[in-house]
Amino acid sequence: MSEPLVETWQIHNRIHLYELDALAPKALAGVSLSKGRSVAQVFAHIHNVRLDWLQAAAPERMTGLSKIDKENAADKTLLKKSLSASGDAIAALIEASIARGGQVKGFKPHVIAFVGYLISHESYHRGEVGIILAQSGNPLDKKIAYGMWELVDGMKGL
Repeated sequence: MSEPLVETWQIHNRIHLYELDALAPKALAGVSLSKGRSVAQVFAHIHNVRLDWLQAAAPERMTGLSKIDKENAADKTLLKKSLSASGDAIAALIEASIARGGQVKGFKPHVIAFVGYLISHESYHRGEVGIILAQSGNPLDKKIAYGMWELVDGMKGL
């Protein structure tokens, strides 16, 4: 049971990294027509929310992890490193939660719902990134947009 759930999480995180890799540095500064966060700040928010959950559910997994502030959000290397590390830490939390009978400290009802919650939250923001990119004149290349779905099917391109 744990392997498919962890693999699902890892696929999801790879999609973030794939999209981030494809973005030109100038695209990270893009902001939607309704203002709000930049593309870079959305990716930082995803990482930061992961850390909030790790702090609450498994603070021992916070070693070496830190939040990304708005001023440093446009650093693509930092974003990539941080999303990769927080993705690994969440995968470890999922594995540990399964080993403890499926419970995540501070989250009801169980680890499968927790993973569903995280993927839903982050996918909302990935869609937000797509809208911001289009509105700011830096639309995601169609090859990349379709390529994200190929990652799910056998992890092509990785």
